[in-house]
Amino acid sequence: MNLEKVVFGFFVLLAATLNFGFFLGDMTNPQVHNIVELYAAVVVNIIATILKFGDRTQVGAVHLATSLVADIQLIAAAVVWILITGGSGADVAGHQMASIVSLSGGALLANLVSVVLLVSETISFRRR
Repeated sequence: MNLEKVVFGFFVLLAATLNFGFFLGDMTNPQVHNIVELYAAVVVNIIATILKFGDRTQVGAVHLATSLVADIQLIAAAVVWILITGGSGADVAGHQMASIVSLSGGALLANLVSVVLLVSETISFRRR
């Protein structure tokens, strides 16, 4: 078992599941979307991106691209949340939360592409 591949797969899947956890629920209901979960998704996605920098293959380049897209979308969602609340923790209106959740939805799509790449790469791997 290759520990590097285990860590890589762990962070790719954790990034997708954290993002999914934040995304799930009524888009306009701020009660079901936790800012801590959004920040955790941002941090784990950035870690997953850093882990993808060493791969020089074509699949590695697509992995990195999907990760960068997810990072940009999640960071944008966090920035929108901060701008809306002014950093004070004030309430977020339904239409504003819909914008934040929509951005995380784009990141979720990028994370899902990354997971599909990871699974297809794993299935196609042949022992030498």
